[in-house]
Amino acid sequence: MTSEFINQYLQRSSEIIGDRSPAEKAYDEEIVAGLEKGLQLSEALKAANRKFPSEALQIDKSMLPDIKARYDYLAEHKKILERLGINDSQ
Repeated sequence: MTSEFINQYLQRSSEIIGDRSPAEKAYDEEIVAGLEKGLQLSEALKAANRKFPSEALQIDKSMLPDIKARYDYLAEHKKILERLGINDSQ
């Protein structure tokens, strides 16, 4: 893998993930951690909402597929960064 390819991936992932405050990042990380532990998305969301009530997402069931896709992406992104030995600064 070339450094150019990695830089392109990092730039694109930054565009997909978007800017996040430290609190938003911590909330997202809590959800990803819950999913990695085998929790269902709704359970991971509830746990993160309890831990970070100011960041709690207000959702309805129609939003779940999009939210699931986002957190699946974040989980995979985390794995990619770990394999590349990159500290997640997003």
